Amino acid sequence: MATGISRVWARVWVPLTALFLVFQLTGCGDKEPEQRKAFIDFLQNTVMRSGEHLPALSEDQKQKMGNYASDYAILYGFSQQVNKAVDDGMKPVVDELTAIRVPQDYLTRRNSLRQASGSLNVLAQQIQSAKSQADSSHAALKQPDDLKAVYQTVYSKVVTQPADSLIPLLPALQSLSQDVLQAGDYLQQQGAAVSFNNNGVQFSTREQAAQYNTIMSNMSSKTQALTQAQSAVQGGFQ
Repeated sequence: MATGISRVWARVWVPLTALFLVFQLTGCGDKEPEQRKAFIDFLQNTVMRSGEHLPALSEDQKQKMGNYASDYAILYGFSQQVNKAVDDGMKPVVDELTAIRVPQDYLTRRNSLRQASGSLNVLAQQIQSAKSQADSSHAALKQPDDLKAVYQTVYSKVVTQPADSLIPLLPALQSLSQDVLQAGDYLQQQGAAVSFNNNGVQFSTREQAAQYNTIMSNMSSKTQALTQAQSAVQGGFQ
């Protein structure tokens, strides 16, 4: 008799257990749509309004976005590198150049400018490398169409536009800096044959003045690089 009851329980318990497991799986559900929505909202309402300095994700945000947090890491990582290039590499050069207001400044600021501008070409290469890495990671993403459209817009703002602005700008700023340094070196070489009066400069010979004017002419053709660099320092490269 006990054996018969056990068999009945066995037949009943197995289906109930199966139903319980199905209920558990259904209760867990697929979190991807919810995570995707959280990521899209973050891109549209936070990233697109953040300017050039993107926020780091909190642990709570990472949990809500799930695997999409790694998609954001592509944007955030590139943004960090760009900001470092601008703050550490470009801004000191812009500060030096904008501090030159009279001819004597070419002479007195040439050493500090030479030191500040030394890394500009390296920075351009670093940003190019960072963009190539971001582009490669971006191309490998598998995103649903609704997210893909939003992400592409953000990617253009955060990665493509800054890179397209900065990569050619850094060498141009370096070239302008070299001309400014040439002016300072030239004034240094003239020694007592040059004098500074009333925010101007005077030379002993016409040949000296002609050479100086040639340097100034070359420099003036590149001043747009400084204007663009000032805009970038102020966050205008996006």
